[in-house]
Amino acid sequence: MAGELSLALAGAELIDLLTAEAIRLEDDRIVPAHRPALADRLLDQAATSLTREPPYETVADWLWRRGRGLAPAYLTALEADGQLTRQRRRRLPFRTGRTVPADTPDRRRAADRWASHEPVLTALATAVGIPIRDKGDRETEEAPGTTDDATETVIVAVNEALIELEAVRQRRSIEQAAFDNIWRGN
Repeated sequence: MAGELSLALAGAELIDLLTAEAIRLEDDRIVPAHRPALADRLLDQAATSLTREPPYETVADWLWRRGRGLAPAYLTALEADGQLTRQRRRRLPFRTGRTVPADTPDRRRAADRWASHEPVLTALATAVGIPIRDKGDRETEEAPGTTDDATETVIVAVNEALIELEAVRQRRSIEQAAFDNIWRGN
């Protein structure tokens, strides 16, 4: 799941960079624009890591490069910023439980965005397999469409990367099973 989440986070970063006008897309190539001041450390790292000379990197190549290990990096950043906390156990007060989101203004804004079914957020969530519920609390299969071509290009690239990731995993599983069969003499 971390691989899927890392690819989706890399896609979300690209969409945020598009929104900040730090990049533009020419076909499927990422062309850097001006370098705005970004408050988010990881988004600033993403902007810094852009290829600044032709031939510019494709969206797919950038997703794979930037996505490598991105989910754990975000988890670490959220913990460092106090956005995540350890839930205390009732019976064992000195032992910590699972990690949960802290009740912060950022978390409330994120919950509001989720509740409003923001198109980009729901498209990325759907891509990684997070169920989306409609207003009647029924699970829905489709994510709403986005409004601009560049954003749609990124979302399509994320979906294609996720399909490729699953294919690689299946191939490795088949290869491992074949190796195990040979090793056992089957």
